[in-house]
Amino acid sequence: MISGCSQPAPEKVQEEIPVEYVKLIPEAFRKRITEAPIAYLPLGTLEWHGEHLPLGSDGMQSFSFMKDLAREAGGIVLPMLYLGPDIMMEKDEQELYGMDYWLSLEEGKMHMAPQQLDGSSYWVPDELFHQIVEHSIKQLARAGFKIIVAHGHGPSTRHVIKYWREWEEKYKVLIYTCWSWDVRGENDLESSKQSDREGLGIMTDHAAMNETSLMMYYYPDLVKMERLTADTAIWPLAVAGRDPRLFASAEQGQKAVEFQLARMAEVLREALEITR
Repeated sequence: MISGCSQPAPEKVQEEIPVEYVKLIPEAFRKRITEAPIAYLPLGTLEWHGEHLPLGSDGMQSFSFMKDLAREAGGIVLPMLYLGPDIMMEKDEQELYGMDYWLSLEEGKMHMAPQQLDGSSYWVPDELFHQIVEHSIKQLARAGFKIIVAHGHGPSTRHVIKYWREWEEKYKVLIYTCWSWDVRGENDLESSKQSDREGLGIMTDHAAMNETSLMMYYYPDLVKMERLTADTAIWPLAVAGRDPRLFASAEQGQKAVEFQLARMAEVLREALEITR
């Protein structure tokens, strides 16, 4: 190189406008919300998901699916929420939450001794979670969103289902989850039957076939199936659903994502027509 001679800057590849809220400049925000005033709220946790899946699997699945859905149907994806409600009990002066003891309640099924599972650090009371979600909805409505999709951790999603009517009336928005059997409290029976029959839901178990397949599809390098015993007579600790060792695969995860993307995109297109 000759000293003092400038070299042309390398051409930059034009990137697609990002769909994540945190990456948008105001101009990009205005463009996306004008085209489709949909906000996506991933309901995550930091929670045990077996020895084979990351502790952030709830938020990682919902966030990744929502980014795909935003590219398909429009809208903007919020950061993952890592706090959530769950069942709680006290045992020997120790607080246990959710999967710490849930399977121990299943009569005649898979039993486990109640215990604090490594890494779980997400629980908040229903009242606090309610405030977090309601104030998020209030702020999103203020920002101009007309449709809100909230989905992820089971108890968090069920809380949204419980209160969606109240929040819709109060903030004049439409609220959805991604469960076909309970979208805004309404049943999509045909999709529900296919989802149940073929395992094509979004986050319909706990670290079992469905969630493991979704993680295999979205984050293959982070799934460590070798951490589970190969002996299928021994059930993995705090895993609920169909055995991931027998039924999970990246291909199954891809089928679930594609099925639910098509279904939810149609649901949201209809919702956009309602809001116009």
